[in-house]
Amino acid sequence: MIRSFLTVSTGTLASRLLGFARDSLIAALLGTGAVADAFLAAFQLVNVVRRLLSEGALNAALIPAWLRIRDRDGDVAAAAFAGRVLGTVSAGLIVISIAIALVMPLVITVVAPGFLGSETRDLAVENARLMLPYLAFAGPVTVLMGLLNAQGRFALTAFSPLLFNIALIATIAALLLWHADARFAAWMLAATVGVAGLLQLVMLLSQKSAGLATPLRATFDAEMRGFIAKAVPGMIASSGPQWLMVAGAIIASATPSAVSWLYFANRLIELPLGIVGVAMGTVLVPELTRAVGSGDRDAVAHAESRALELAAGLALPATLGLIVLSGPIVRLLFEHGAFGADDSAATANALMWLALGLPAHVLIKALSPAFFARGDTMTPLVATAKGFVVAVALAVLLGHVFGASGIAASIAAGAWSSAFSLLRTGTAEFGFSVDAAARRRLPRIVLAAAAMGGLLWLTTGLSPAEAHGLVRFVVLGLQIGAGIGVYGLLLQILGAASWREAANALKRPA
Repeated sequence: MIRSFLTVSTGTLASRLLGFARDSLIAALLGTGAVADAFLAAFQLVNVVRRLLSEGALNAALIPAWLRIRDRDGDVAAAAFAGRVLGTVSAGLIVISIAIALVMPLVITVVAPGFLGSETRDLAVENARLMLPYLAFAGPVTVLMGLLNAQGRFALTAFSPLLFNIALIATIAALLLWHADARFAAWMLAATVGVAGLLQLVMLLSQKSAGLATPLRATFDAEMRGFIAKAVPGMIASSGPQWLMVAGAIIASATPSAVSWLYFANRLIELPLGIVGVAMGTVLVPELTRAVGSGDRDAVAHAESRALELAAGLALPATLGLIVLSGPIVRLLFEHGAFGADDSAATANALMWLALGLPAHVLIKALSPAFFARGDTMTPLVATAKGFVVAVALAVLLGHVFGASGIAASIAAGAWSSAFSLLRTGTAEFGFSVDAAARRRLPRIVLAAAAMGGLLWLTTGLSPAEAHGLVRFVVLGLQIGAGIGVYGLLLQILGAASWREAANALKRPA
């Protein structure tokens, strides 16, 4: 499992790094204000769809169902089931895309009520409609990726999302060189989103992955209705962090530039969350499904324990690093062109509060597969809904008093609410199996992360805000490198991780 996890995480890391480059260019091109808020509000809807579909969420329903049919009835029956899923999902999303396009003004009013009565709402509607073709392409892409994951073929699905960011970066670079008007630039970027979805689909079809789903047909029989009834709650639950950001954007839309500040701050949260979260959905779901299906308690305990260790080992240092280095990171990545110093300060403040929710988001990603593997998608959905309500309720209060930072704190509180809900329910219903090795290692991981955070805090004054960009880049790189080095060394000294164990895990077949 470790090797597969690292394969998926490497692809996700590459995609997220390209995402940073993309968002840095968007900040330089659009800055903040009405045009940027409109584009990013529409783009946030696309990101929710991406999480709902392409980044592990649908796997939670598709993989267990496909594996059960293959093991019970054979490869032909599994391919026929996959063909029905592929055809039905594709046809359904085309219809949904057309329907959403027709009622897009209402959709934007719901997700960004603060735009009502302003030009920003009209701009957001235009951008969102141009992005909608992505939704139709994302359906078949998701099914094909899920089928490859179910067979343990992770490399292609891990790296195909790179095309999305590559297409957008190329378009932004051309617009910057052209010195395009902000509104026209936003339109062009919105149109490119749909093209990026088409590129992903063409890449997967070129690998003959469609042969895993034959014959292709759309149907809504009892079996398909049952699959959809299982899939939709799991897909919504798997996209909990994005729904919480939607909750924040609903309140932030009433404050100029707040949607942009929260968006750019959240992009930094999504790097560690994506590495852990996507890998959890892609690798852990099939691993746990096999273990639960075989009744092997030791295998279940092993999978859940390693997942918690990996989640904590990546989330805790990332949380502390983002809190301590929020200012330098935001200035380096986004303070260019139309994105000014005041925008950097507001984004950094929001980032510090959002980072407090990162461990909760990762904990949710580690706990949810235990429910999905048992065919329970409703419990994670209920936990996500509770977190959404908490986030909105607190954002109304804290956003009014503290602005974007208060909304960010509300999002973090919503994440912890969802995490505690899952933990309580799971412990009561089946108990989470954590083995002795995890109980020994987890406190040591916490200690190593705390020491790393202390080191970063001691070095925060090394790079003044007015320093040259190259100096800031070098200093920040040295800080992060030193932090990672110290953290890894402490894990080794404390016995929380062994280089030999890591090497052996990479040598084992995925």
